[in-house]
Amino acid sequence: MPTKPTRRAVLGAALAVAGSGVLAACSDDAPTGPSSGAKADDLFVSPDGKEVAAAEAERGSGPVRKVSLTATPARLDLGGGRTVSSWAYGDRLPGREVRVTAGDTLALTLANHLPQPTSLHWHGLALRNDMDGVPGLTQRDIAPGADFTYRFAVPHPGTYWFHPHSGVQQDRGLYAPLIVEDPKEPLAYDKEWVVVLDDWVDGVDGSTPDAVLAELRRGMGGDDSGDGGGSGDGGTEHGGMDHGGGHDMSKTPSEGEGGGPSRMMMGATSPLLGGDAGDVAYPHYLVNGRTARDPSAFSARPGDRIRLRIINAGGDTAFRVALGGHRMTVTHTDGFPVRHTTTDALLLGMGERYDVLVTAGDGVFPLTALAEGKKASAMALLRTGGGAAPAASVRPRELDGKLVQAGRLVPDESVALPARAPDRTLRIRLTGGMAAYDWAFDAKPYTTGQRRPVEAGERIRLVFDNATAMWHPLHLHGHTFAMAGNAAGARKDTAIVLPHRSLTVDFDADNPGLWMLHCHNVYHAEAGMMTVLGYRR
Repeated sequence: MPTKPTRRAVLGAALAVAGSGVLAACSDDAPTGPSSGAKADDLFVSPDGKEVAAAEAERGSGPVRKVSLTATPARLDLGGGRTVSSWAYGDRLPGREVRVTAGDTLALTLANHLPQPTSLHWHGLALRNDMDGVPGLTQRDIAPGADFTYRFAVPHPGTYWFHPHSGVQQDRGLYAPLIVEDPKEPLAYDKEWVVVLDDWVDGVDGSTPDAVLAELRRGMGGDDSGDGGGSGDGGTEHGGMDHGGGHDMSKTPSEGEGGGPSRMMMGATSPLLGGDAGDVAYPHYLVNGRTARDPSAFSARPGDRIRLRIINAGGDTAFRVALGGHRMTVTHTDGFPVRHTTTDALLLGMGERYDVLVTAGDGVFPLTALAEGKKASAMALLRTGGGAAPAASVRPRELDGKLVQAGRLVPDESVALPARAPDRTLRIRLTGGMAAYDWAFDAKPYTTGQRRPVEAGERIRLVFDNATAMWHPLHLHGHTFAMAGNAAGARKDTAIVLPHRSLTVDFDADNPGLWMLHCHNVYHAEAGMMTVLGYRR
């Protein structure tokens, strides 16, 4: 049975106009309308405006890399005898890797064979705004049976990925790595291992991400220790609009939706995440599309120097990652190089990526991804010799060893943000809680008309004050920022803010358009924890 439209689909349909561009809507911070004499599209750069075209022209146009991709219903083998019906790019999980070289022009045509509209967002890329893949903001939905070609210059090397920006589709099988090679690669290594982590619910015992969202939106029915200030504003701002997900208050959360069991997580805690670890109890956790009971394996020789590109494509799970019997040297985070740092383990929030180098030992070693705070794990194998595979439940001691977090990393000099005082500071309060499932920024759930203004050429400081009892991985489209609010911080596009803590980051406003800023917990985003940074004309 078709699902009801999601918040993004409903809001997007209200704003979409003919053509690939969408006119900028009015700002919460600037007057518009008859009394001001200003039109909405006079105030902000449009995704298909001349400023966007000029920025793309400055990037240049390299060799064109053409790719065809199909979003389609598929039966997916998760290993261990478990197959599920889901949606995927082709018939594989993750989707087929797209690999280009920095300076290339990517021309990828996405054919939509799904029963719902879809889109494609290029996570981490500083690309042209009208190719960013956000329906209702930068493009129209790709309707069922239609196709759309994303064409843009790829400016920076690194580890990236792509997924829909349509409802909770990302929490199905619609994701794949995007690897941008450096034509002047400074690292020396023998092999490369792309590692994609995921939490999985779709097609298991009747569950779907849409049903999970519907259950979460019904709330816990009790008090929550977070700031629930968003609940009142949500009803007023949206005026009773159906936000999707199939609200049915006659059901209790334990009844689930569509025949599936309850997936609401209770009691998952992690000191690393500051308390509550997540909202969703997933039945499976995956590395490269496989469960730990039947893991994928990567073959190498003893002594090989291996570059791992690790991507967290999960919907609601942070992963703590370690390779048994090995230490890792961190070389990049979110695509950008850092001063090489040795660690035993890494913590990745949803959307984050890390590149590491390891020197392979002799034997069979578990690459374990602990679902942080959820008492479960995923695993893949590194095989360099004979021997039996470790048990699915293995917990390498490196998981409890040295753990380097993003805030401690130092950027490589080649990408360090130059020291400069901020021209504008935007302070954003994270609000909401599990009781009403009213996640938002400043207690205002997302609407398409929201704009937080910036101007081209400015140094922008973002200060996130987390007033909730939950951690949030925050993602900015179209830019990278420096951690710690100064030039000493690693360059990233996704970063964790812990409960009742603050996070400060700086970025340069050098890519005009309308850019999403949101929590990369897909369920928090759909509940309303999204907003838009808009470049003034």
